[in-house]
Amino acid sequence: MPCRLAITSMSLGRCSAGHSLVHKLDMARLYGYRGIELFHEDLLDVAQQLPGGATSSNELHAAHIISKLCKDRSLSIVCLQPFAHFEGLLDRRAHLKRLEQLAFWFQLARALGTDMVQIPSSFLPASELSDDPRVAVADLRKVADMGLQQHPPIRFVYEALCWGTRCDTWEQSWELVQAVDRPNFGLCLDTFNIAGRIYADPSSPTGCAPNGEQAVRESIARLLTVVDLRKVFYVQVVDAERLAEPLGPGHEFYDAGQPARMSWSRNCRLFYGERDRGAYLPVAQISRAIFQGLGFEGWVSMELFNRRMSDTDEVVPQELASRGAVAWAKLVKDMKLRVEAPVSGLVTASL
Repeated sequence: MPCRLAITSMSLGRCSAGHSLVHKLDMARLYGYRGIELFHEDLLDVAQQLPGGATSSNELHAAHIISKLCKDRSLSIVCLQPFAHFEGLLDRRAHLKRLEQLAFWFQLARALGTDMVQIPSSFLPASELSDDPRVAVADLRKVADMGLQQHPPIRFVYEALCWGTRCDTWEQSWELVQAVDRPNFGLCLDTFNIAGRIYADPSSPTGCAPNGEQAVRESIARLLTVVDLRKVFYVQVVDAERLAEPLGPGHEFYDAGQPARMSWSRNCRLFYGERDRGAYLPVAQISRAIFQGLGFEGWVSMELFNRRMSDTDEVVPQELASRGAVAWAKLVKDMKLRVEAPVSGLVTASL
């Protein structure tokens, strides 16, 4: 299919800051998005408002409500995410509990009308995770096999976070996808997480890792050589802000309990092309490899995480939806993407 614009529901404002899912979906529709990655936090927020609060039955009810809200706005639900901290647990009783939770997520996915669940690489402490990659492979193969038994089957999309404990590069995530070797288990390529690991270092005075440009060139060469396009289920395109000061003790974003890249990711992601806001990652270079080199077409999501999402200003969802639409228009132009014709009656972003 042609490239289609999506965004993560939380990227349009946190529900904890008072930004309702209904309003965020309205803004997504208004600015031409075709799909959303539904963050489980938003589903829980809808369930919490039902009589009895966020019970399992109310979560299922909320999933049906959200499905109708999206259908009424011609929005597809690309996936439910994040099914986090799953693979490689040393505590195997906790592992079995996560499998029970996954069985419930299958019910949520069916109610939402989506066939995909996203699994980000775990960033639990190393003391809680096996250092044997075969354990992670076996765990991920198990969920893939469980997904294949669903009707219709559930797909899983695995993403390497640039601060992941055992998996923090797309190369490692690709190795896992290959080792799992199931038709319903694929890859999410995220420009931020790719560049955030090998090009950027927010704890450095320069904001850059040593030999970052060379690392990006070599990584792209590998990407174009080894990745099977059929296993790329969707992509995420965002940039990030270069910090004025290294992210260490005393910095406003410093959190002693988080890796620097995680704190930076939570506060400082930017949309594609937002150089005026401090964006500096080689996102265009990586995007060109994905769209023109690999030839990817399909869902393209603007998965933004930024401190602005937590502001209580009622304009936040519209502001972020608008900025994302402008970024999309620039990406389409820069990458010469084949896209669907815009739906009439929507706001058209201009560069």
